[in-house]
Amino acid sequence: MTYKDLFEKWKLSSLKLNLKFVEAEFVADAADEEAAWEMYVELITRITTQRLEYGDEQAALDSVYSLFKTTRRVLVRKGRKARSFTKIAVVVLNQVVRPFTAKWHKRSLEGAFENPTLCAEFRAELETLQDELRKYSALLADMAKVEDITEISAFEEA
Repeated sequence: MTYKDLFEKWKLSSLKLNLKFVEAEFVADAADEEAAWEMYVELITRITTQRLEYGDEQAALDSVYSLFKTTRRVLVRKGRKARSFTKIAVVVLNQVVRPFTAKWHKRSLEGAFENPTLCAEFRAELETLQDELRKYSALLADMAKVEDITEISAFEEA
């Protein structure tokens, strides 16, 4: 399996990747499994994959932003040995998470979360981000060789 195959399997094919990287063989070893498990747990227990029903927009933004610190921590501890995980985590962080946090961090400093219209826009964009991060969490579950329970804990409307 190549990285391209892996990303297509988990519907992450919209990521822009170097052709050389995309065609490289994907191989996950024990270190990748451990790193994937750690990151998977972080994702499924945050607003990154769970609906923001009643919560606060600033707290949600802070939780999404904390993925940078969390990912860096996992990379520092496991990265040199978890090469496949590292390649995927860095791409997702820089291409999926960073554009969202950069936009909304600036807006939050300008008082966006005091404006109901901008709060609604934030929530809509957060839902789009969550969809992408659920795909990432499914990929991580697969890499960690565990059942993906992201959707089990998702809030369902009655």
